[in-house]
Amino acid sequence: MGRTYFVEETIGQYLSDLSTKLKPYVTGLLIGQCSPQRDYVIRAVRTPPKEEEKEDNIGPSKLASVDEEWITTHASQVSRMLPGGLLVLGVFIIATPELSKDSQNALRKLIFSVEKSLTKRRLWKPAEEEVSDRAALQICSATKKVVCRTYDVQDPKSSAKPADWKYQSALSASWLALSCTVNVNIHIPLLATSPNHDLEKNTKNGLNRWSKQIEDSVFLINGQVKDDDTDLLEGQKKLRGSTQSSTQFFDVKVLTQLSHGSSHRSTATVQVCSGSINLKGAVKCRAYVHNNKPRVKEAIQALKRDIINTLSDRCEILFEDLIINEGPHKKNFQREYHVLPQRLFVPVAGSSVMLSDYKFGDEAAGEIQERFVEMLDQSVQAGDIHIAEEMNTVDICPVADNVDETHQKQLTKATLLLKLQQNMGVVIAAAVAVFASIFSFNYFSD
Repeated sequence: MGRTYFVEETIGQYLSDLSTKLKPYVTGLLIGQCSPQRDYVIRAVRTPPKEEEKEDNIGPSKLASVDEEWITTHASQVSRMLPGGLLVLGVFIIATPELSKDSQNALRKLIFSVEKSLTKRRLWKPAEEEVSDRAALQICSATKKVVCRTYDVQDPKSSAKPADWKYQSALSASWLALSCTVNVNIHIPLLATSPNHDLEKNTKNGLNRWSKQIEDSVFLINGQVKDDDTDLLEGQKKLRGSTQSSTQFFDVKVLTQLSHGSSHRSTATVQVCSGSINLKGAVKCRAYVHNNKPRVKEAIQALKRDIINTLSDRCEILFEDLIINEGPHKKNFQREYHVLPQRLFVPVAGSSVMLSDYKFGDEAAGEIQERFVEMLDQSVQAGDIHIAEEMNTVDICPVADNVDETHQKQLTKATLLLKLQQNMGVVIAAAVAVFASIFSFNYFSD
């Protein structure tokens, strides 16, 4: 038996309007949420036209010329604008009857290309029991016939399976929201052996280590630790009136572990560094889950991923901005402070879900509005843009260049000694820890 997709009713009208366009075909993304029992589609977003297509008002005439790179780039940009719990869960094509035979092959290629692109950016791994089916929606522009199939993106040889496509009104009008504020203070050393001070790569490695701390954290929901398999709504008063957009919020506290238990052995090492990156600030995180008996495990997983994604995405955006403004090969490596883009939220009509985006301090509301139209095909009023947080900073700190050779040799010798003596007991380990902390203070202080 195939999967069932419950789809926001307004999407039907949106797809119908797209089918009246002059182009031989239109592609786009399906946005929603997967759950073990059923899947939900709350948005469909057409692929933005390229500049030349805007001018001519016509796209390529054959599906063989579908621009995979353009569509996967769009998917990556859209995924940044999704809060926790939402993902790109499929692709659609609206095509003329003449192109219908080629549509399914094109959809299959796009499904796997999009998933590969999105997976490459993630700092988290999907759970074993997670749904890995993605939707391929084919619509005939003449007959309006809808055919939905799924592919298992974990299996490159996966064949198409039939799926049900069912419209439902006010699908996400009463979804549940979890929100938290996470104080971030991440110190990422830049190793002297790292070529060209690859800041982006080093930052990603540092965020990888930090993401594991988030994965292992304890989450308190409204001040309580809840069992993974319990219903999130257990003990909560249900909101009446499901047809009106209303949000039930859960306040979440994140408790990160300071150290591993006694069963985990830890060792101290000293590494020669050429500088450091420090990420500091408080980030606002939010996740949404369906209201059909959601489990605590689903909700916490969605929020964890939003915490990890929002910091990773901001760093990506910052480095992209630096490349545009300063060029990819910056020669001088000096101490710098950069402000990470702020998070904002925008409501969706008829839904309790809010979409997300990021803005730099000098960006005007008009630029954000343009981005929503281009990426999500959604008009946004300036008054509906809610800035969620204060400024967060990145401090890129080089070490002074005049580290003499004697000091360099001493550091190398210390590193070797630490490696040789790391198993010599608690006393030595304590001494190593003290030495490492003194070294860090001296080496990174200005």
